[in-house]
Amino acid sequence: MPTIYEYFGIVFKFFSDEHEPIHVHVQRAGKEAVFELILENGKLVEIRQRETSANTLSERDTKTARRFVEKYADNIVEKWVNFFVYRKRIRLTKITRKL
Repeated sequence: MPTIYEYFGIVFKFFSDEHEPIHVHVQRAGKEAVFELILENGKLVEIRQRETSANTLSERDTKTARRFVEKYADNIVEKWVNFFVYRKRIRLTKITRKL
């Protein structure tokens, strides 16, 4: 379960036995949201939040996470492909600048 980003206490990760569509789990303080990145012909066309059975992130953290996913969508897709297709190790990137 690689953690791909950390942003001011919000953690973005993949689970190691994932499935498509490309998506990222976002966690903070035991709460979670999942964002799916929908691609058509290799281009991002939509980011949507999936319902989760876990405790959901606060509204504020969800908005922050969505902005983060929107800004880093291309990088998230690249990390997904590297991890799930090419089986490469993914390094954690800590983002210390506000969006």
